[in-house]
Amino acid sequence: MSDERLLDILSSFREGRRILVLGDVMLDRFVYGSVERMSPEAPVPVMRIEGTSATPGGAANVARNVAAVGGQAVLIGVVGPDEPAEELQAQLAEMSSIDAQLVTDQSRPTTLKTRYLADRQQVLRTDVESTAPLGARTAEAILERYCGALAQSDIVIFSDYGKGVLTDTVTSAAIAAATRAGKRVIVDPKSKLFAKYRGATVLTPNRHELQSACAHECSSDEQVVAGCREILAQGLCETLVVTRGRDGMSIVQGEGEATHIRTVATEVFDVTGAGDTAVAVMAVSLASGAGIGQAAHLANVAAGIVVGKYGTATATAEEMLARLSGAGHPHAADDRFSLERVQQLVARWRRLGLRVAFTNGCFDLLHPGHVSLLHQARETADRLVVGLNSDLSVRRLKGAGRPIQSAAARAMVLTSLKSVDAVVIFEEDTPRNLIATLEPDVLVKGADYSIETVVGADLVLKRGGKVVLAELVPAHSTTDTIHRVASVAKM
Repeated sequence: MSDERLLDILSSFREGRRILVLGDVMLDRFVYGSVERMSPEAPVPVMRIEGTSATPGGAANVARNVAAVGGQAVLIGVVGPDEPAEELQAQLAEMSSIDAQLVTDQSRPTTLKTRYLADRQQVLRTDVESTAPLGARTAEAILERYCGALAQSDIVIFSDYGKGVLTDTVTSAAIAAATRAGKRVIVDPKSKLFAKYRGATVLTPNRHELQSACAHECSSDEQVVAGCREILAQGLCETLVVTRGRDGMSIVQGEGEATHIRTVATEVFDVTGAGDTAVAVMAVSLASGAGIGQAAHLANVAAGIVVGKYGTATATAEEMLARLSGAGHPHAADDRFSLERVQQLVARWRRLGLRVAFTNGCFDLLHPGHVSLLHQARETADRLVVGLNSDLSVRRLKGAGRPIQSAAARAMVLTSLKSVDAVVIFEEDTPRNLIATLEPDVLVKGADYSIETVVGADLVLKRGGKVVLAELVPAHSTTDTIHRVASVAKM
């Protein structure tokens, strides 16, 4: 598996791949507390509640994961006329990368899963749900919205949690519509009978789901492959990608050898939603031009990140890049370089009456030109914030092989300079959103720009701020440095 190709695929995740997600949406609620004694009324623990949170789950979590890696998700599902639906839709409305087109069915509740966690251990789960098949009118409304979104979508995901949305009729009609439109369909199945998914491109069962479908043990590689061959012999799909927990993933197609991808060892805190992450990343990868093996590899990496988090979590492209690059634990990125942290610093400086300057760049291999720019920028204000392009952003801007150093390494070097007061890593290709958020008093760029071509200059000037063009130090650039190193290496 080419790491360079995987990095190229990751770099293209933010090109707005549009993923259509159809399935069972739900709200995942978490109740946190502690247990210190047993009840005198029954042999059950007494939990003292300390806090609660809620997150979109099921198909809605698939959409969240699509958005987390840079895709655009269109989410179609069913909710009830209740408070969980209001909370779910309010959260989804705050996510600009998710277009939630949910149908309200007056006859059923919104699926609500409530997990009670004491000292990070789940002690109870309660479910409010209806698994009855959709009524004809609701099914018709679902298919109408689905078909309306199909033409503009790159790929389709069916997220089937067995809550009644993906009935045999809805599933068959939706696959037929996708086939006519030339769209690939990835199914995360829950039905024990895979026949309802006939015509899908990829099925992504876990080991237990495969075992139920083929009615025999599927623990070893050989058993998994045999089970997949039985499904493929029925002509239900083109490929099966079986998620196998600590054993990774297995890819089995109609022809050729099966491929087994092992999970990179990681500490497992919570497996909630790991399958959602895997199918979302697989879909975005395929829509970005990946082959099924590459897509499964990236999905396996993402799932490995999510199980290291608590609750219904997502993985980002940056976390995947860190894992692929062997940069250690996905949470190794220093919080000092987050936007939230830098916003706090800027707010504190402003309360003290200090002026804030901003400049940005890749700063891959720091050279005298960089040092001069940063020194000049710091002289324009009391504090200097540096916006630093993330690794994926640098790769998109500079091409394969860049950056030479990771974002964390580049940020640490920058913060060691006396002229730099804070560094914030950003994933976009330009710092416009960052400038709009931080609202610097002074914006500084090199004199090879004009004020008209400086990104964010209009935002700063509109607020009464100043744009400064710093003098350049000739004969210094990262590209030239790399070329000189390469020349020496060949000698």
